[in-house]
Amino acid sequence: MRVLVTGATGFIGRALVPRLQRDGHSVVVWARSDARALALLGADIDIVSMAAGQEALVTAISRCDAVVNLAGEPLLGGRWTEARRAVLRASRIETTEQLVSAMEAASPRPRVLVSGSAVGYYGDRADESLSETSSHRDDFLSQLCQDWEQAAQRASASGVRVVLVRTGVVLGRAGGALAQMLPPFLFGAGGPIGSGRQYFPWIHLHDLVKLIVAAAGDKRYVGAVNGVAPEQATSKVFARALGAALHRPALLPTPSLALRAIFGDAAVVLLASQRVEPKVAQGHGFVWDFPSLDAALRDIFVGAPVDVSSLKTAPAAAPGAMFELQTSTLVNAPIEQTFAFFSKAGNLGLITPAAMKFRIEGRIPPMADGAVINYRVQVGPLPIRWRTRIVSWNPGRSFADVQDSGPYRVWRHEHVFTAQGNQTMMDDRVYYTPRVSLVARLTNRLFVAPKLRDIFQYRADVIRLRFGAAS
Repeated sequence: MRVLVTGATGFIGRALVPRLQRDGHSVVVWARSDARALALLGADIDIVSMAAGQEALVTAISRCDAVVNLAGEPLLGGRWTEARRAVLRASRIETTEQLVSAMEAASPRPRVLVSGSAVGYYGDRADESLSETSSHRDDFLSQLCQDWEQAAQRASASGVRVVLVRTGVVLGRAGGALAQMLPPFLFGAGGPIGSGRQYFPWIHLHDLVKLIVAAAGDKRYVGAVNGVAPEQATSKVFARALGAALHRPALLPTPSLALRAIFGDAAVVLLASQRVEPKVAQGHGFVWDFPSLDAALRDIFVGAPVDVSSLKTAPAAAPGAMFELQTSTLVNAPIEQTFAFFSKAGNLGLITPAAMKFRIEGRIPPMADGAVINYRVQVGPLPIRWRTRIVSWNPGRSFADVQDSGPYRVWRHEHVFTAQGNQTMMDDRVYYTPRVSLVARLTNRLFVAPKLRDIFQYRADVIRLRFGAAS
């Protein structure tokens, strides 16, 4: 299929794009910024700019078989003032209305619209079991979800199959709800939210995008679908599982009054209880890769093995290097396909955490000996310019790059590809020395090595989404 995606640069969208590509679908992104979309989503997408207007959107949709609508400002982006409520509504409802109007004008029309919603549709329901047929409530969040769904449902009058994915809390690496929850847990001050008795519907990011792809391709999915895992958990159970995954205590609750003082009415997102069951997905035989909370958190926090060690002697190719990073990834794709993906500089942003704001500056040269690539990244609050140069280029087998200028005193990254039947073993070795050499070992242990592990583990997650889990 050819699939148009809105909200593609968000936390869920960045996982959905490679997941769609893995199944052979081509992706068109409706984006506010062409440059940002290309930087974050890689070289293998097409873009239709929002600035190009409705006619361009209609033309793009006419060439698509499916539309996935993930647009929407974060619910916890600030207190729900009148202005903030207007932003939340416009980013969901008005965007969806514009999208559906374009679908109505398109010829031919896409066969299916999968549109986002949230379990907030159900309101605060204590321990009542909730399925897709359960009623809604009349609070702001529930009404927002109702209006959002109604805007999407209008497409059904034009013969488009409409699926409404009511998403719970999405758990994944390098973003989403976990990024906001982690700091107190990492300092040993985490615990349940409020009373801890409220139900906390959740789903692993990889399972959510798998469900979206299934809903787009399977005609049995029509109407509301709860995007949650089958295992239910209260806030107390979730806090205990998160603490265990991090090897930290989870005993200090966050009082409801404190949350209401910080977030105002928006605190309902954290305090409401929704015991949601994924009845529709279960009825259609959907299989979760992470059906249990422990399995989901273990996958997120353990991640791919990345070894960082001190060097006794620097290799001849990287004189002055003090440390070596090693990681190996079995890619579920033949070597030609794997090498083609990783040798495109335009795909670097897709395999880099979004918080680093990766962006290539200027023209992207063809990969070859001597090719130079200039890009910018951000580490914490610090923007960094980086110039890398290809110093070894063996198509289909290996390549190596070195830093000409940037945050390291020494940096050499070697990529080696080995065919294993229809799969590929990719071995990475990075030889490096931090810029602050006088305290390099302390800097490496506290900051550099953990950051590099995060980056390479994130990359392994994207590889799994893009090519499937290798066995």
